[in-house]
Amino acid sequence: MMMISPRHFAAVGLAMLLAACSGVPLLSPYRIDVQQGNLVSQEMVATLKPGMSRDQVKFVLGTPLLTDLFHADRWDYVYRLQRGGGGVEERRLAVFFEKDLLKRVDGDVVAQGMSAAAVPSAPKDAGQPAGEEKGFLDKLRDWLRF
Repeated sequence: MMMISPRHFAAVGLAMLLAACSGVPLLSPYRIDVQQGNLVSQEMVATLKPGMSRDQVKFVLGTPLLTDLFHADRWDYVYRLQRGGGGVEERRLAVFFEKDLLKRVDGDVVAQGMSAAAVPSAPKDAGQPAGEEKGFLDKLRDWLRF
């Protein structure tokens, strides 16, 4: 029968100590991908047409993530994917209605081949029509850089 000497324990312990202090991660924790919000693709935005009803827009894009009581004619769709490796992907889309019909779409997700005349978009820094003051949720989103 083979006997393990204290020297063997010392050698294994020293090797483990050196491996832990080497800065090379032998074992690293698994980090999951965290997905939040509504994923809105270019194909989904391409199906939107001016004059669509709220129900039709909801059928295409899903339930909006943010709705503002003070700006009931605006729906916000926000998507964020934080990868376990550290990369972050963010998408924002704002849908504006006038008299319960789709008027315009604004945001990061733009349909390929969609002309600006078909669904005009506002400038990036103007989240609401000209002359209106920003609402509470708009101010909160700007403060959080969301």
